[in-house]
Amino acid sequence: MAAASGATRAERPGKTPSLSEADVCATLVARGRLKDADLARARRLHEESPEGTLTSLMARLGLVSERDLAEGWAELLDAPLMSARDAPDMPPAEVELSLRFLKQYHVVPVRDGDDGLALIVADPADTFPLEAARLATGRPIGLRIGVRSEIDDLIERYYGQGRSAMGSIVENLDGTAAEEEDVEHLRDLASEAPVIRLVNLILQRAVEQRASDVHIEPFESRLKVRYRIDGVLHEVEAPPASSTAAVISRVKIMARLNIAERRLPQDGRIQLRVQGKELDLRVSTVPTSFGESVVMRILDRESVVFDFASLGFTDNFQQRFIEVLERPHGILLVTGPTGSGKTTTLYTALSKINTPDVKIITVEDPVEYQIEGINQIQVKPQIGLDFSGALRSIVRQDPDVIMIGEMRDLETCRIAIQSALTGHLVLSTLHTNSASGGITRLLDMGVEDYLLGSTVNGILAQRLVRRLDPETATPYEALPEVVEQFELHKYTDERPIRLWKPGTSTTNPTGYRGRRAIMEFLVMSDPLRRLVMQRADAGEIERLARSEGMRTMYEDGLAKAVQGITTIEEVLRVTQES
Repeated sequence: MAAASGATRAERPGKTPSLSEADVCATLVARGRLKDADLARARRLHEESPEGTLTSLMARLGLVSERDLAEGWAELLDAPLMSARDAPDMPPAEVELSLRFLKQYHVVPVRDGDDGLALIVADPADTFPLEAARLATGRPIGLRIGVRSEIDDLIERYYGQGRSAMGSIVENLDGTAAEEEDVEHLRDLASEAPVIRLVNLILQRAVEQRASDVHIEPFESRLKVRYRIDGVLHEVEAPPASSTAAVISRVKIMARLNIAERRLPQDGRIQLRVQGKELDLRVSTVPTSFGESVVMRILDRESVVFDFASLGFTDNFQQRFIEVLERPHGILLVTGPTGSGKTTTLYTALSKINTPDVKIITVEDPVEYQIEGINQIQVKPQIGLDFSGALRSIVRQDPDVIMIGEMRDLETCRIAIQSALTGHLVLSTLHTNSASGGITRLLDMGVEDYLLGSTVNGILAQRLVRRLDPETATPYEALPEVVEQFELHKYTDERPIRLWKPGTSTTNPTGYRGRRAIMEFLVMSDPLRRLVMQRADAGEIERLARSEGMRTMYEDGLAKAVQGITTIEEVLRVTQES
């Protein structure tokens, strides 16, 4: 048993780096999960300090995610990938491996059967733990691959006090709550290792669960942490209320905000690498009754794909949109509420027309994604650089295409219209509920109807619905009443008509993965321009547009539900139509 109770590396019998380690690195590079430059950097560091394996070093440095690493090993070694959720409730009896050994090498026994002892391992490149466990137990070892953090949680569940990773960190926190006025004490607390690990864990879990936003909200007796995943908020494990000041101060320090200012809202930005991903976090704080509420918008610059099909554009829809996009001048608007994917659609449109012979300038608040070949301007209202001020300057920069983050006021609208009249293509967003509502919103803001009719080429309205996970979604025959109520026969020739519902799995309990846009596209025609000149209401404009072939968001959503992309419940949730 001594072999499995914490032998030093010097005492190990002839441990050499595994040849398959190079193969798993090559696999990760080929999949785009690891950069060549990061691999070279890790190799240099490993040569300088050869303690541990190369793959474990990459995971510690955050150059590659623990899950990507586990999946790479499982594929390479043709070994099962085992999740902590699939592990038995209790560890195998009569298996004597010391807790120190399990924690040091991140291995845990899960089953003891006729074919040997099943051991989940985080780093198969290190053969010592497998050999030590075989010698200590006298049993053959069955290899299972796992995620390091999940293995650590499982060890705690089996042999510790059942604490989570967060619970273990909280144990080491300074239990004294900082006074709001004591800024230096707050700064010291926020700089302590447990608080740093706590905030890192919150962000790491957010990335693992594909969250788009992290909400940290203080209340009278507790601190609440919620993740927005596929557009829906989910409450998750949170630190204790006594750590509120330290956790929020840590986030503010990372975002370079003033931790002494708690009475006014603040905005900042954090750039960091988590689980092998380059992340850009937009941080917003607002004062509430029990402290500052913090929201972090996670922008994964590496995973965003500017592709019309992946956004939810159908072939016919995409063709009509590109026809309008490729007109040399005029205004193209994208409308919808906050978080409906407007900016991503605009970036995709810009990427489509971003060629060497086209000069594109954007004015944004904030610049969310950097695109090669496009001049992007970040507005700074505090120094007088607002949308209208920036627009007046960039017109003199000889652009072909101008993108305005948002039409916020009449002055911005007028400069945009003037730019469109003088031969520029202008792209922008508006906060309205429908495409026809975009026209009435601009009229309400004070834009003259004759200018609107002569410059607007098209208005796209969109919402995001959760996309069914294709691996678990299950079809079922739609009831006749449902077919009649939603007129589903319009959207498919298939009989009987099938709909889909989310399935569940241990890795994805919701049954949804990612989101898709449902949309409507109003293309301005001469009859529509006449209605605009008559200042018709949104209902009249929509009726005429539908008679000319426009499909509403609601109808587009039902078509996608019949195709198995989403569910009718999701469409109703975001369109609120009955």
